[in-house]
Amino acid sequence: MANPWAGEVAIWLDGQRHTGKLTLGALAELEATLGAGSLVEIAERFESGRFSARDVLAVLVAGLRGGGWQGSAEVLRTAEIGGGPVGAARAAAELLARAFALPDE
Repeated sequence: MANPWAGEVAIWLDGQRHTGKLTLGALAELEATLGAGSLVEIAERFESGRFSARDVLAVLVAGLRGGGWQGSAEVLRTAEIGGGPVGAARAAAELLARAFALPDE
């Protein structure tokens, strides 16, 4: 089970459960991948609903890598993500939220 107090989110890929977590290294990778000026900029995209599929994919890859997954964006592009596109966007938003807030906030 994912531990929300540790910033973890359960992500299902091809029917297998993985744990995602945005570590500091994962967040740095995310900024570089998206060419964002700051993490706040990325979070604002999600909060305002102005995120793209590319943003969702980048957050998921960074979170999965932060959780120990060894895959790549290429692998994730062809994986079946639990909940489909909506589930992927929800998991990405949860990763960002849990990276900066306590679970009960």
